[in-house]
Amino acid sequence: MQILHSRIVGSGKPLLILHGYFGMGDNWKSYANKFALDGFEVHLIDQRNHGRSFHSDAFNYELMVADLYAYIKHHNLEKVDLLGHSMGGKTVMLFAVEYPEMVNKLVVVDISPKMYLPHHQNIIKALNSVDFVTQNTRKLVEEQLAKYIPEISVRQFLLKNTYRKDKENLAFRFNLPSLTANNNEVGEPLPSFTVFKGETLFVKGENSGYITTEDAALINAHFPNSKIITISKAGHWVHAENPTDFYDAVGTFLTKMI
Repeated sequence: MQILHSRIVGSGKPLLILHGYFGMGDNWKSYANKFALDGFEVHLIDQRNHGRSFHSDAFNYELMVADLYAYIKHHNLEKVDLLGHSMGGKTVMLFAVEYPEMVNKLVVVDISPKMYLPHHQNIIKALNSVDFVTQNTRKLVEEQLAKYIPEISVRQFLLKNTYRKDKENLAFRFNLPSLTANNNEVGEPLPSFTVFKGETLFVKGENSGYITTEDAALINAHFPNSKIITISKAGHWVHAENPTDFYDAVGTFLTKMI
């Protein structure tokens, strides 16, 4: 079993953070430093086909849960706190309902247990249009992405995955062929009648449509000991768009005594 790559910061109670689609653990470095000061050993994990973790043709939530289970066992962790954003939120939700005895508290950032229709096609089309032979600088890669993606913030997020694999060539860290082939897997719902009874916090961005008022009943059915909070002045990238309020809310939830 291959073990996921991670960066570990601090010491204390284990807090595992799982990034979203096309992301990597390093996206959460600033939070790792803050949570470490709160007494956590923070594990910034790269999920399969992302960051510096292994690449695989196979990609779905059951496999990502198995990867997380192997990681926890490899590091001899017990009763972990889990935080997942978007795709990472789906992974930690499924892990919590499958292995509730291994989870202390759960934080799910701007995603609900429901099915989401595929909606990353434009990003995938943009990424697959990049030819690193001709787009051999970050500037040229961004210019190519801009033909499909008008939002500068999204382009910059994707460009963080661009690295120089040797003197001459750039490459993406994520496994683009697998993510392209398995794009439909990202929107899969949490299986019906699965429940995690531990303390759970859902964090919604005020300007995001990923968690709606209609989702509250479904969330409560799967996570009966949960609450939903809304972070103002933030969309789907809640942690990046309003970091102060996000940290205050999540930090309070994780550190408060039951």
